Amino acid sequence: MARRSALSIRIVEGRNLPVKDITGSSDPYCIVKIDDEAIIRTATVWKTLSPFWGEEYEVQLQPSFHSISIYVMDEDALSRDDVIGKVCITRDMLVEHPKGYSGWMSLSEVDPDEEVQGEIHLRVEVLGSQGSRRLHCSVLEARDLARKDRNGASDPFVRLRYNGKTQESTVVKKSCYPRWNETFEFELAEPAGEKLCVEVWDWDLVGKNDFLGKVVFSVQGLEAAGQEEGWFRLRPDKSKPMENERRGSLGSLQLQVRLRDETVLPSHCYQPLVQLLCQEVKSGRQDGQVHLVTLLDETTTAECRQEVAVNLVKLFLGQGLVKEFLDLLFELELAKPCEPNTLFRSNSLASKSMESFLKVTGMPYLHSVLGPTIARVFEEKKYVELDPGKVEIKDVGCSGLHRVQTEGEVIEQGRQHLQSYLGELLDAIARSAPACPPVIRAAFRQLFQRVGERFPQHQHAKFVAVTSFLCLRFFSPAVMTPKLFQLRETHADARTSRTLLLLAKAVQMVGNMEPAAGRAKETWLSPLLPALQQGIARMKDFITRLVGTEEDKGEEGGEGWPLGPPTAVVKEGLLFVHKTRGKGPLLGAAAGKKLHFCLTGESLSFGKSPSAERLGAIALSDILAAEKVEEKSFGSSHVMQVVYTDTGGQQETAYLQCKCVNELNQWLSALRKVCGNNPRVLRSYHPGVFRGDKWSCCHQRDRTGLGCDRTRHGVTLQDWSDPLDPTVEAQRLFHHLQGLRGTLREKYWELQEPEDAQNGPRGEGSLSTRTPRCPTPACSPSTRRTTRWGTSSSRSCSKTRRCCSRGTRCLTLWSIKSSSVCRPPPITAPRRLSLMPSRISSASSPCWRRGSGLLLRINKKESSKIPPMEETVLLRQNDVSLSWMIYLNLHSWQIFPPLSYLFNI
Repeated sequence: MARRSALSIRIVEGRNLPVKDITGSSDPYCIVKIDDEAIIRTATVWKTLSPFWGEEYEVQLQPSFHSISIYVMDEDALSRDDVIGKVCITRDMLVEHPKGYSGWMSLSEVDPDEEVQGEIHLRVEVLGSQGSRRLHCSVLEARDLARKDRNGASDPFVRLRYNGKTQESTVVKKSCYPRWNETFEFELAEPAGEKLCVEVWDWDLVGKNDFLGKVVFSVQGLEAAGQEEGWFRLRPDKSKPMENERRGSLGSLQLQVRLRDETVLPSHCYQPLVQLLCQEVKSGRQDGQVHLVTLLDETTTAECRQEVAVNLVKLFLGQGLVKEFLDLLFELELAKPCEPNTLFRSNSLASKSMESFLKVTGMPYLHSVLGPTIARVFEEKKYVELDPGKVEIKDVGCSGLHRVQTEGEVIEQGRQHLQSYLGELLDAIARSAPACPPVIRAAFRQLFQRVGERFPQHQHAKFVAVTSFLCLRFFSPAVMTPKLFQLRETHADARTSRTLLLLAKAVQMVGNMEPAAGRAKETWLSPLLPALQQGIARMKDFITRLVGTEEDKGEEGGEGWPLGPPTAVVKEGLLFVHKTRGKGPLLGAAAGKKLHFCLTGESLSFGKSPSAERLGAIALSDILAAEKVEEKSFGSSHVMQVVYTDTGGQQETAYLQCKCVNELNQWLSALRKVCGNNPRVLRSYHPGVFRGDKWSCCHQRDRTGLGCDRTRHGVTLQDWSDPLDPTVEAQRLFHHLQGLRGTLREKYWELQEPEDAQNGPRGEGSLSTRTPRCPTPACSPSTRRTTRWGTSSSRSCSKTRRCCSRGTRCLTLWSIKSSSVCRPPPITAPRRLSLMPSRISSASSPCWRRGSGLLLRINKKESSKIPPMEETVLLRQNDVSLSWMIYLNLHSWQIFPPLSYLFNI
């Protein structure tokens, strides 16, 4: 069982930001800090006071984190970046919004007294007898204190205040991980109403000391406990009241933040749920059956549908059934009333699932197809405009021979540039059919065939169905916002954004297969019509080859998407190797050089270039930690350390410098993911370097001693290239189903009623759309008798046969204190039901084949608190108390394993 916290952050946009540059504007970007550690940096949006980012991130965190701070900064080329303001969201605020927080938040001014971080190790106790008691406080050490000096460190000391008296510790120079090991003593005041305040300060030779945080103890609580010892989080000083006019003058930020605290059980606990979903997918669409997928589509809200689609896609990728899952969605979607020209244009579960499927499996393919054209647009920065209302007239020619371009010339020049970009992009798409992942080709082949069978008279509909996903939901959004698809590291400027927008429009019109439709709305696109018609013909040829490419049987055999083959490249790039003492493979001839590093599922290797021979490698089993290095060690905040053991078993550390905070965190995340199962990982480390005869962080002289800070193996950034984890996806789907338990039941009966009306009275073993209470007086509660599971000692109803002959069908459970149900005729009465680990089976009980979800509670200690039979039924099996969730998939009773913690049972 593993506990984890997943934080989803979407930084949408800002508005009304203050002016920070002499140009009357700002260059804003955001820094996201988790407990004062920088995790994310957004791209800079140049020269605007209302920036739009639209960037989404998902971070895996330690469950013990406290707060999230988002700083809005103004980038400056010649000086330090300016702080515009910040938004702070505590963990408690996120817990109060389980579905996530979404909205505008005002930026607040950054107060130095509130910018505290770190922890302090204290031991506080009350000693002595009555009348001569004393208060002892031992100040041992601190870690991860705020950096207040220009050298990237602080000079911390501790100040203790109690009962009007003050004592101070010695000053530890240039350290954010100081060790004092000093004890202070105060006479205990009577009565013990005073509080002990332990403050940490940064000593400055010139100017006022900087506040680093404090901890306050209640002496009355100490008297009761006797002693308190441990690591205590430093708290900020009481913030000054913020003036309303100042709070609004810094602007605001639109955010979407959601925290999910998850407890993931071993994979075998989710097997019944996974088997239930897989069984439905393998069975395919069946007439007259209400599918669980349909219930999910009907009951899931628009806000959650994207997340559910991602979970389902990843789950079935891990099971090797993603093609069958998508095919079932296609069948169910095409069974609805629809027009051939509007297929898959809504945000249904089928559309969201296919879109998520392309992003999960097709990002390398997308980069190979769009990457060169996007790079060319960014490098050339050509002026492209076809709308006469937005054309900017400019002078051309050399000095003395200026000539003003006409509007027609500007439009013609823009058309040529755009047509060149579009032609290059379509060429890349047309050549990419063999390079498209086999699982994507198989999915599009199924879609192509299904739509062709559904609309045989509209042959173009099957082409439009493919392009509605490939062009409209995959290629076009990536062209419009390449930063969000990791095609670029920065956002485009205004001119490049306009070019990308027009190129995305052209791709959409090619995907629609009818350029005249787009031209009717925007007539100024008519100069591009010949190129669009050629593009449509080439797109049809590409789709024909794409869906006609047959995979080998091994690829179609349902082996599933790989969970991360050892030889697959997880992360690669250029890193600078810093020189340090040591004899490891990275500390010899490689030190002081920039090398190409490649991380796979087997090792971290390096060479002079991607194609050059590898100079060395570190096996993943030898990597003990991957952590950040404090800024003062190398004068940069973008350095990471890889702690490993060499061939001789000696522990060594390699210090590698990245170019920015995002690259740093991406490398750390990748290393932590592939080394997460290493049993030898460290629990502590030194964030500094060992120079001379001591560590620069804590000044320890023992090089092999325990580290002064905790490792952060569980803090990672999620990425599209991450290995699949079907267990996590199953847990999230289970949690979603549990929340929709009642809604699913109601929707099932709602969808079942039209079928009952068409089919009329059911035959033997069937149930009505709702299980009614029998109107027969003989079935009143007073005439029923308590029974044990599997035995029949309840009184039979003499009027049951007549009651059921009128069309009433009642569900019979051998139960204890069941509600008002009567027994059906003997021919439909179920036999004894047996409780097994994954199923409740009945040898001949057709009446069990229809129904809704039930919660089954087994708890002999609470037999007097039995809700109605529709919700709960009490069973006994070898006098063992368990909690189960039963879900009826229209064919059999499925039992979810003991997950009572999700139901608060």
